[in-house]
Amino acid sequence: MEQWIHQLELGIHEVRQWIHQQPGGQLSVALVVLLLTSIFLFLLRALRYKKSNTVLLVGLSGSGKTSLFYQLRDGTTHQGTVTSMEPNEGTFIMHSESAKKGKAKPIHVIDIPGHSRLRPMLDNFLALAACLVFVVDAVDFLPNCRAAAEYLYDILTKAVVVKRRIPVHIVCNKTDKVTAHSKDFIRKQLEKEIDKLRVSRTAISEADVTNDLTLGISGEPFAFSQCHNKVTVAEASGLTGDVSQVEQFIREHVRL
Repeated sequence: MEQWIHQLELGIHEVRQWIHQQPGGQLSVALVVLLLTSIFLFLLRALRYKKSNTVLLVGLSGSGKTSLFYQLRDGTTHQGTVTSMEPNEGTFIMHSESAKKGKAKPIHVIDIPGHSRLRPMLDNFLALAACLVFVVDAVDFLPNCRAAAEYLYDILTKAVVVKRRIPVHIVCNKTDKVTAHSKDFIRKQLEKEIDKLRVSRTAISEADVTNDLTLGISGEPFAFSQCHNKVTVAEASGLTGDVSQVEQFIREHVRL
């Protein structure tokens, strides 16, 4: 398709040159040819940039990604705590939209394993993503804050995420628990940890960091609002089924 588009662009350029050489009687025909060719090129470009329906679920092991996956698909939880070795994947209409058969657009959800050795799998799917949901355990957040911030930092500085401006939704999961931290507390702590990371990592490998892949504004404390792509923070509970904010985020980026 890339070759077709390139050839069409060259063809349009030649048609424009030809138009200038034609007598007035043939000008209208030339203009019609140019118009039709331009429309065809526009349609090819639209096809190339067709919006994806793929949603990526990422986060540390035990954060509740799989429970969230089954809540979105079935409206129920999935019993089992075994760490996934392969992505949990499915294409479906969200359970909350099951009554809209024929109107709701299916989403393709990929639950990426959270184990540190398996996270590189994420790179295989980022080019397909319409959006990314980063799940955080709101109950056991503090012991895992540093690890979650490192994972999130790595995602936000990936070239494909920056170039495609993939929106990221940080979901504070398990908020039904009394001991859960609030989304505002989690957001602030993640921003503080990422601020430390960007300083230390930039100092270590400054020669390898480009402007496009650095986070935040130099000389200012880091905030998610400074990212190249949109980053939002919400609450959810994959156990009780309170996933409305996640569903709303998905529908903002995978239209009906």
